[in-house]
Parts: sequence; C-alpha cells; structure tokens
Amino acid sequence: MTQRRHFIKLPLALALAGTTLASRAQSTQTLLNVSYDPTREMYVEFNAAFARDWNARTGQAVRVDQSHGGSGRQARSIIDGLAADVATLALAADIDALHVNGAWVPENWQQRLPHNSSPYTSTMILVVRRGNPKGIKDWDDLVRPGVSVIMPNPKTSGGARWNYLAAWEFARRRFGGQAQARDFVTRLYRNVLVLDTGARGSSVTFARRNQGDVLVSWENEAHLLKRELGAEPFELVYPSLSILAEPPVTVVDRNVDRRGTRAVATAYLEYLYSQVGQDIVGKHFFRPRSETAFAKHSKQFPRLNLFTIEQAFGGWGPAMREHFATGAVFDQIFDRR
Repeated sequence: MTQRRHFIKLPLALALAGTTLASRAQSTQTLLNVSYDPTREMYVEFNAAFARDWNARTGQAVRVDQSHGGSGRQARSIIDGLAADVATLALAADIDALHVNGAWVPENWQQRLPHNSSPYTSTMILVVRRGNPKGIKDWDDLVRPGVSVIMPNPKTSGGARWNYLAAWEFARRRFGGQAQARDFVTRLYRNVLVLDTGARGSSVTFARRNQGDVLVSWENEAHLLKRELGAEPFELVYPSLSILAEPPVTVVDRNVDRRGTRAVATAYLEYLYSQVGQDIVGKHFFRPRSETAFAKHSKQFPRLNLFTIEQAFGGWGPAMREHFATGAVFDQIFDRR
C-alpha cells in the first residue's frame, strides 16, 4: 500500500507542477514594438529596464519583441496587418497614416502623451571620413561636383524625410526662395550615390561597404557609428542649420484592444518619460525631454540652430502633400535628377 500511495502521488505532483508552469507562462505578457532603424540598440536596453519595473510593480512578466526598418515601410507593415502593440516611428506623418488607412489609432493620438507624444528629440547631421578629405562643412558642400552622398529614400524612410526638409530649408534661407531650394535639393540628389530603404542601411553602405564621401545621418546613428567602429574612421560635422526631429510614439489601438495589452502597452510608452527611460534615451544619443537627463548627457549634444517642421513647412500634412506624395516634388526631382 505504501508503494502504491507514493506511485499515485507522483503523477499528481507532476500535474500540479505542470499547471503552475503553464500558469506562469500564461501570465507573461508579450508586446511588439514596431520602430524605425536607429532605435534598435536603445530599445534593447529600455525593454529590459521596463520588464524589470513592470514585474516589480505588478508581479507579471513581460517580453517586448522588436521590429525595425524604414519608418514609412514600418507604418505600411502595420496597415497591412503586422500586429504591433506600439508604434515608435520617426515622424508624426507615419502614425497619421495609421489613422487614415484603417483607423488603427484615433485622430487625436498625439494628444495622449506629453510633448505631442514625442518622448525625445534628435536632428540630422553629416558624417565624413577621417580627415574630412572633401572639406565638407555645411549642406552646400554636398552639391559640389565630385562629392558622393549616402542617405536613405524619403519614400520609405522617415529619417530621409527629415534630411530632405533640413536641406530644403537651409537652401531656401541661404539662397533666397522656394525655386532656389528646389534647384539645390535637385543637385543634392544628383550627388546621392545610394538611396537605401532605411537609415541603418545607409550607415552600413557608408561605414561597412566604404561607399560615399558623406553620410547624412540621424545624430544618434552618427554617434553609434563612432562608438561601434572606433572614433578614428569618421568625423561628425554639425551643419549651420538643421531640423528639430521629434519622433513620436503611440499604442496601436485596434491591436491592443484585440490582444488585451492596452494597460501594459500604455505603461511601456509612459516609461519612456520616466527618469530611467530618459537616461537610457540620452545614453543612446537621443536628446531627452527631461532637463535632468539632458543635463547629464549634455556634453554629447552641441548647441544647434534648429527649426521645426511647423515653422518651415506648416506641419507634416502640408509637407507630405507638397514634397512626398505620389507625383509631388521629390518624385519630380528624382525622376529628373
């Protein structure tokens, strides 16, 4: 009888253990963050910090998966059915597209978090090879004969749209008007050697494949190149004027409501504004909104003459219609370059 009782209890213990393990597995929340190219490394660290905080506060485990690519292409992937819980893209127009093409987010998505749902800022700068052999100091050097430029495609990359608009406004102010700006940007794209689909692809083309004289880059991406490949091969050039880039974030309402992840997805984005989140932002060379975090990392952020898209173009709506819609100025420039 004793042996039989032990024999009966063993399967019961295994069954209970299996139930406990299954319960723990079921309690692990998963999120998908669909983002743009230069945020890969930042979100690896941020996701781990958020998971620890969420577990400490709720007792629940969370795993955050990442998807990266050109911002415009990432927005299209969500519209086509990629089950993103959060979208952390390069520009507001790409998230606006989620509202227009399927109501994945509400029209007022930008009002749900501070700073128009942009937890950090950045800008566009120039990266040149050691010694700056072509003597590149500002945007107008990029249109000189014999200078080959690397930057991504505005049709697929959010960073590329920031690049384009920064160059356009520089030329409009420097040379006197819209016609002069159009001529300048046309000459700029004639010098573009490779148009990759995203910012990271352009960095690889420039740094790993050794193509081009100058890379037009996100500020953080330029710092990452120097950190990963060493300071020697590259130099950073800050132009006399650039654009204030404000990459936004949002929960993807249709997906979080279907998956039951709204609470954790909202907390995830709110954590970007926490002191821990803002410090991680600064460590990865994005410009924190928090004054404390910005001061901590301020040595890596030179003072710049920046303009906003609202000041120069009236916001993303007019900029998209005039410059990046099918048949708009970029298509005309690229077809004739």
